[in-house]
Amino acid sequence: MADAVQGVTESKQGKSVRVVVLALMIAMMLAMLDNMIVGTAMPTIVGELGGLEHLSWVVTGYILATAASTPVWGKVGDMYGRKGAFLTSIVLFLIGSVLSGMAQDMGQLIGFRAVQGLGAGGLIVGVMAIIGDLVPPRERGKYQGMMAGVMALAMIGGPLVGGTITDNWGWRWTFYINLPLGAVALALVAAVLHLPKKRAEAGIDYLGVVLLTVGITSIVLVTTWGGTEYAWTSARIMELIGIGVATLVGFVFWQTRAADPVLPLHIFQSRNFTLMTIIAFIAGFVMYGATLFLPLYQQAVQGASATNSGLLLLPMLGAMLVTSMIAGRVTTNSGRYKVFPLAGGVLMIAGLYLLSLMDTDTNRLTSGIYMAVLGAGMGCLMQITMLVAQNSVEMKDMGVASSSATLFRTLGSSFGVAIMGALFNHRVQDVMAEKAGASGASMTRNSAQLDKESLEKLPEVARQAYQHAVSAGIHSAFLLGAVVSALVLVAGLFVKEVPLRSGPQQQAPAEDGDEMAPAPVVEAV
Repeated sequence: MADAVQGVTESKQGKSVRVVVLALMIAMMLAMLDNMIVGTAMPTIVGELGGLEHLSWVVTGYILATAASTPVWGKVGDMYGRKGAFLTSIVLFLIGSVLSGMAQDMGQLIGFRAVQGLGAGGLIVGVMAIIGDLVPPRERGKYQGMMAGVMALAMIGGPLVGGTITDNWGWRWTFYINLPLGAVALALVAAVLHLPKKRAEAGIDYLGVVLLTVGITSIVLVTTWGGTEYAWTSARIMELIGIGVATLVGFVFWQTRAADPVLPLHIFQSRNFTLMTIIAFIAGFVMYGATLFLPLYQQAVQGASATNSGLLLLPMLGAMLVTSMIAGRVTTNSGRYKVFPLAGGVLMIAGLYLLSLMDTDTNRLTSGIYMAVLGAGMGCLMQITMLVAQNSVEMKDMGVASSSATLFRTLGSSFGVAIMGALFNHRVQDVMAEKAGASGASMTRNSAQLDKESLEKLPEVARQAYQHAVSAGIHSAFLLGAVVSALVLVAGLFVKEVPLRSGPQQQAPAEDGDEMAPAPVVEAV
């Protein structure tokens, strides 16, 4: 009889977990899909609101707010309860969506997008931390693999959905579309998710929050403006670098003295956790660099349409999705995970090297195969990094661990786009000057990325020169990516394969003979 009752209880809990995971997938879709959808609507938005010179801030403001708020949301969830923090982030994101859809000028849109970004930071961290609370690490891989699938689907379908909404309903609906999805996620989480409420004795580390926010903002602005808005050696960039370094050094110093630091430095004493943040940084570096330059190559060199830019990445994102799901299942069934950082490093190096070989004669089938190799490598890393990072800390630090892994991936993406972009632009300029003379170099002086309409207007000689220049730029950017990816392989070699906890109430596993601290009890859903 007791066994029957226990079986019924576990069945109900399993169904509740699945409902919560559905809500979490919707929330993750909101955060990941938004930038993809809005990016397609940008030309229409500028046409109505004006402010072309401030266009980049619509994206930059969102990214800044997301990056700066990520560690704060993680800490707030640890201190005051995951459910309340997550529901608040959903509401904030939806408020930002409504206000963005109602914007009457570019200044308002930028400000309201920042509000959206603040909410998005809590969505991403909340999803991963809640899974960490509800699901034992041994079972967590398959659920986090689902989240990687949502990420891939958003990157593929976002431009298509954004174009369709803009053409048929108008650009404001690219923001309003978040409301029904957000309402469903809000209702499901409020009704089904039951986690223990917390109340920390210490208050929020406001000074730590300010220092970290200023430091992250400075870093993101350097990577966003460097080489585009301002020269890398300009006074403005040097000022931002100085401010960023000074505030981050001050932040680290303060975290050793704060009563309840926003980012406890003791979590970095875990070798596996530190290695996972490094791998997350590199994964972000490579993935977002690839998603920027691959569509450009296929449009400029292979003549593909910009409208289907999401579909152009299908081989890479599809391979990433499948590999991530397989990695999650294998980890769940075997409890082993060290093989995935190693395999991911090898596949990423191979894929990026193959992509660096592409030239003006490379066909779509060949480039698709190369992209699939890279995607398989990233799929080995996308969720394993989060899984091992969470498994390396005590339950009380679950939110901080999740936010740290997310933050390092976000920073990696900023550095990847900036550094690979600078190398790409420099190489394009050199090849254009070499093949088309001074007139060729002047065509790409302001931007090395020409859209299809601009490309079709060029004389045949200039067009061919630009195609060769893009191929050369792609070669340099991806070769750099392959070199950076070697760090994943090195880091993977030092990962210690400690046992994955089989239940949320178990202790955090020890590394290198350390004492194991008991993890707090977390109620089932």
